[in-house]
Amino acid sequence: MADSLAKFIQLPLFNEPRGNLSFIESGRHVPFEFSRVYYIYDIPSGAVRARHAHKELHQLLIAVSGSFDVRLHDGVTEEFVTLNRPNIGLHVEPRIWHDLLNFSSGSVCLALASAPYEESDYIRHFDQFLDYVGT
Repeated sequence: MADSLAKFIQLPLFNEPRGNLSFIESGRHVPFEFSRVYYIYDIPSGAVRARHAHKELHQLLIAVSGSFDVRLHDGVTEEFVTLNRPNIGLHVEPRIWHDLLNFSSGSVCLALASAPYEESDYIRHFDQFLDYVGT
């Protein structure tokens, strides 16, 4: 059986009566140094985000509020996972197609990226992705 495409990372969690606290340190809690942080919010019902793969970029996706599904595809295998806990991140490696969908109302997706935005790193069409990964 092939390894799962979903690489989950459990983040530190301090649970106490005053509330929970989680944090992420670059290079310590994730298997890459991150240089960009962004978040997606106010997502309309039925919207699908991402719909691309990266050539070199690593990302960590976290549902800091609410929930959403992630479709992962490596050119052969497809997996669906749900993110719904703010102390669990999904490491999306390079050469993995990913779609974000089924956002709950009020959900927020936090993303940590291993490099600044660079359009040339994106593969935005699935058929081109399949050619790129050689399937």
